[in-house]
Amino acid sequence: MNLRHPLVLAVYLPSGLISVCQGMMIPVLPIFTRTFDASYGVVGLVLAAEAVGQICGNIPVGTVLRRVGRNNTLRIGVVIVLTTVFALYWSQTVLEVVCLRFLTGVGHAIWNVSRMAYLAEETVSQNRGRAIATFGGVGRMGGFIGPGIGGLVAAYWGIRAPFIAYAIIGVVVVLIVLFGLGPDKPVADRPDAKTFRMWDVFREKLSILTKAGTGQFLAQTVRSGRAVIVPLYGADIIGLGVDQIGFILSAASFVDMSLFYPAGLIMDRFGRKFAIVPSFLVQALGLAVVPFTGGFISLAAATCVIGIGNGLSSGSMMTLGADLAPEEDVGDFLGVWRLIGDGGRMGSPVVVGGISDFVGLQPAALVIACAGLCSSAIFALFVPETLDKTEDASR
Repeated sequence: MNLRHPLVLAVYLPSGLISVCQGMMIPVLPIFTRTFDASYGVVGLVLAAEAVGQICGNIPVGTVLRRVGRNNTLRIGVVIVLTTVFALYWSQTVLEVVCLRFLTGVGHAIWNVSRMAYLAEETVSQNRGRAIATFGGVGRMGGFIGPGIGGLVAAYWGIRAPFIAYAIIGVVVVLIVLFGLGPDKPVADRPDAKTFRMWDVFREKLSILTKAGTGQFLAQTVRSGRAVIVPLYGADIIGLGVDQIGFILSAASFVDMSLFYPAGLIMDRFGRKFAIVPSFLVQALGLAVVPFTGGFISLAAATCVIGIGNGLSSGSMMTLGADLAPEEDVGDFLGVWRLIGDGGRMGSPVVVGGISDFVGLQPAALVIACAGLCSSAIFALFVPETLDKTEDASR
């Protein structure tokens, strides 16, 4: 994409920097929480707190968008994220950490939905797939780079040092969103406008949200579940070391992020379903193979297959949500859309943990694989194609 394209400065660059920061937290937060003599259960609570905050933050974001505008909402979201992560440097109890991670999740929800609204309003159907797939690819790149940076910073300057690094990068992001955004889109006046529209939008779009929302819930269940199953299976069943598991995940992430642009081309030239349906079929296949792997090479191969599938779906859920969002209620619809997806993302680790405790990791992997098959079938059979080839693609 042209580096002078308005989306580069407004969306891609700040998103890439924030995703690097988020990646930095992956190896740091569990170890940081353990410094408070916390149990593994408490570590899990800390890691889940952000997801809970995102779910809660999705609810009012449509109202915030209407009240203060798209650009100011972006700025509010990134400032909340920055300040709450920075405050972790001074936290003294696990309760403080949980509360701060919850607030970070609220900030991420505001940041995420407002970015989706920005992309939905600044693109048209025929180039939206590539624009949002590139957005997804930028996030994947940051997630690939961030963990290594976070680990090195923590190793050389202490376990709290990454919070300072996050804040330094965050200041750059704040400056970008203060001065790099395009003109805000005025909010259309509606005679029936209400302060809180999310429930009304849910009722008005119940049919499509029931179908596409169920597909997305299962899709996010698969995406979240693979991040739990692969490390646990590698460590507890095969007996791999943390460094080997890290290499497997990095290899899969590299495969994943290399496919974002092809995914966007497929969505814009052939249709959204041409990317979504095979994506979750491939991920289901990779997850179904995991219980039959017995070593480093075989688990790496299965995980890379999952990475191929996830790469094919880069930006697909965001693109579909942007396509389906009514022009007069973009923020509220995307808030509902994110709420559904975040529910799947939060629930998957609970499902994996519960099944694994009762019958083992192998059956848990197969259950998540079935969720992928069901998601693919729902999108293939019940969700209409949303690519509009008649819309003016000059933007």
